[in-house]
Amino acid sequence: MAGWAIAVHGGAGVDPNLPAERQEQAKQLLTRVLNLGIDALRSSGSAIDVVELVVRELESDPFFNSGRGSALTENGTVEMEASIMDGVGRRCGAVSGLTTVKNPVSLARLVMDKSPHSYLAFSGAEKFAKQMGVEMVDNDYFITQDNVEMLKLAKEADSIVFDYRIPTVGYETCGTGVESPFQMNGLPISIYAPETVGCVVVDSQGRCAAATSTGGLLNKRMGRIGDSPLIGAGTYACDICAVSCTGEGEAIIRGTLAREVGAVMEYKGLGLQDAVDFVIKERLDDGKAGLIAVSKTGEVSYGFNCVGMFRGCATQNGFMEVGIWD
Repeated sequence: MAGWAIAVHGGAGVDPNLPAERQEQAKQLLTRVLNLGIDALRSSGSAIDVVELVVRELESDPFFNSGRGSALTENGTVEMEASIMDGVGRRCGAVSGLTTVKNPVSLARLVMDKSPHSYLAFSGAEKFAKQMGVEMVDNDYFITQDNVEMLKLAKEADSIVFDYRIPTVGYETCGTGVESPFQMNGLPISIYAPETVGCVVVDSQGRCAAATSTGGLLNKRMGRIGDSPLIGAGTYACDICAVSCTGEGEAIIRGTLAREVGAVMEYKGLGLQDAVDFVIKERLDDGKAGLIAVSKTGEVSYGFNCVGMFRGCATQNGFMEVGIWD
């Protein structure tokens, strides 16, 4: 057994002009949650427990787009989604359309552990949350003034906007050139920079797990569901690897991105990093995204085809890295 490994992300697609202070805040948060996961793994925590623990912490901090600090819908409300998957037996749980559940990833875990289903959404998910006694808060808890102001700008521009730190003029930040605005499903949108959060872990027993959580797109239509809660798209874990994705949800869904990493390892015999590189290059078409992954043998990997990805990773042999850029 090669030992444990962990990776976290705070989203792919970063404005290259992101102020140094914000970059430092992001790195501090990633380092803090990474160390939280490392401590749990050193204490023999299981992969599934560690991914839930880390993503809960990310949901509770308003810096990234999940839980508190989630992007606002066209109605100025929050609709959150999350999923979790245990590579042992490929058990999974997912939730969408949450408006009052403080930690969506933990409700996803309860769907996996305490319900006969894999996926619950909207009023049904909220009802299940009440039955399970999870912590509930008013929708206002999730809303930040930054996102209120950005929604106003998005409505003025009649556009979906991914992130309040991204300027709405000039398209060079998403790598597509000023002449060709970025598109989603063929429709023009503003600068690409979603900030989903996620965590993947292989524990000292070789068990893999993954969890992903997000508020989705700013100014998204009510009822829009992205890749994060979709098993095989935004999240996947099996007996050989675990993957969490971030980026343009519609492209990740079309490419079944997370499952593809495991599939090319299984059927093409690729190693983890080669599998990640192949999937980023061959399965996104024109979409922009990134992902983090671990293998059962203790490897850790990441890849992205956009300007940057907020990420951190560590292994049992002492390797640790926190970064944003390529």
